[in-house]
Amino acid sequence: MKNFSAILYLSPRQDGRVKAKFLDFRDDEGGGLLIFAMFLFVVMFLMGGLAIDIMRYEQTRNQLQNTLDRSVLAAASLSQQLDSTSVVNDYFQKAGMSSHLSSVRVTNALNSREVVAVGRAATDPIFLPMLGINDLDAEGSSAAIQTISNIEISLVLDVSGSMSGAKITNLRNAASDFVNTVLANDPDHRVSISIVPYNAQVNLGPALISKYNVVNNHTVANSNCLEIPSASFASAAMSRLTPMPKMAYADIEYGTSMTNGYISPTSGNALPNFASSHCKPTTVNTVTLPSQTLATLQNRIMALQAGGNTSITLGMKWGLTLLDPGSRGMFSELVGSGNISPNLAGRPFDYNDTETMKFVILMTDGEHVSHNRINDAFKTGTAPIYRSNGDGQYSIFHATRAGTDKFWVPHLAVWRTAAWNSGAGVTQQNWENVWANLKMSYVAWQFYGRALGTDNSSRNTAYNNAMTAMRSGYATEGQMDASLQQSCTLAKAQDVIIYGIAFEAPANGQAQIAACSSGASYYFNAQGLEIATAFNAIANNISQLKLTQ
Repeated sequence: MKNFSAILYLSPRQDGRVKAKFLDFRDDEGGGLLIFAMFLFVVMFLMGGLAIDIMRYEQTRNQLQNTLDRSVLAAASLSQQLDSTSVVNDYFQKAGMSSHLSSVRVTNALNSREVVAVGRAATDPIFLPMLGINDLDAEGSSAAIQTISNIEISLVLDVSGSMSGAKITNLRNAASDFVNTVLANDPDHRVSISIVPYNAQVNLGPALISKYNVVNNHTVANSNCLEIPSASFASAAMSRLTPMPKMAYADIEYGTSMTNGYISPTSGNALPNFASSHCKPTTVNTVTLPSQTLATLQNRIMALQAGGNTSITLGMKWGLTLLDPGSRGMFSELVGSGNISPNLAGRPFDYNDTETMKFVILMTDGEHVSHNRINDAFKTGTAPIYRSNGDGQYSIFHATRAGTDKFWVPHLAVWRTAAWNSGAGVTQQNWENVWANLKMSYVAWQFYGRALGTDNSSRNTAYNNAMTAMRSGYATEGQMDASLQQSCTLAKAQDVIIYGIAFEAPANGQAQIAACSSGASYYFNAQGLEIATAFNAIANNISQLKLTQ
């Protein structure tokens, strides 16, 4: 304890020295903290400066990259007529970045154009040199290629009577140039084009109509139109199992003399005027199955003829059918029979195929016009009408007539127990024979009105009843508008792009085509030669432009 006490004992002089040392230590610690605080300030200053330099770098880099992207997209467009390098330079000049464009490389192929641009911009850092970093350059590159992908096109063209004269000529030239533009840069055969001419009906041609469940199938060559049930418009696909009546070839519109007397079956009042027929026998206004052959497509277009009423909805329905993947099995059969090129095997591709684009070009100069049809019971099959093998005179059997005299003989104006045969035999007619030789109004008046009526009023009633039994409306204009928009909605839901062309069309025709189109930029209201401009604009846009880097 003594020793310890001795160690702890400080003299007054020693105690003063210790206090002085503590004060010196205190002063030294304050200086160190000041230096440390200054060090932290410098670090924070540099970090803030570094953030500013990086922010300036990122801003410059974004501007450079955006200019690169926009310029190569524009320069790669196949519809771009200017020099591609000049286009890129122009973009950089307008962005005030001309000095930052390092290089431009353009590669043109028959069906594509690729543009690659590289840029470099110095950002002149302010604070980074304090860390020994004197340069921080923003660099960027971008490439765009426009190339024709797998493309399926349905050209749906109005060939109704109002298209006569200069209008059909303008359409032929514009559509012909369209297929030339689209196919000119397609050496890999990735584009297929169908043509669907329509008026009151769509004549499918023998190969296509044979693939459907046709009922009331008359034997009139080259008259191949189907009456599509209204339920079929609820689906983009066209069922090959649903029974579909074949439209009869007949004169169901032109009138006859309604005198209470005999009219010869060889007179103008009896012979059919097939100008009123809604499915005329033709080999020119028929559907052209998908093709990649320019000459074939142009020849078919240049042969189109104007005539008949307007049914836009039927044209659109068949145009969509030729794009719908549900038709693939049918296409395979048509490839096997030589009606479609083997190059098109596997088409129509799926709607969600990322390598495929589908287009409908829907054109009209009119609006929907309702039309009549022969009712199914009078399309085909045995008719109660007989024709003499000798003098060609007719008689008709009326089962509901009382008594035994059930055969009406128009040229004698009498009832008989048997068909008139003129001593040379008689042949019972089928409805196809009847419509091939007589107009409907003549049949209704001579065989029903005169036979069943006893005065003007009753004869007219019998005539009207016969016409009603044999003929009815196919669809009203409102129903046709609705079914058209139904098909358009289904197509757009599957990303089918619809270009609409209203060619000197009335207001409702314009409204229907505009509503059907994929948007305002896909709709054209053309007058005269403007139809060529519309088709040309569409042709130049049917390709896929994508940013590749």
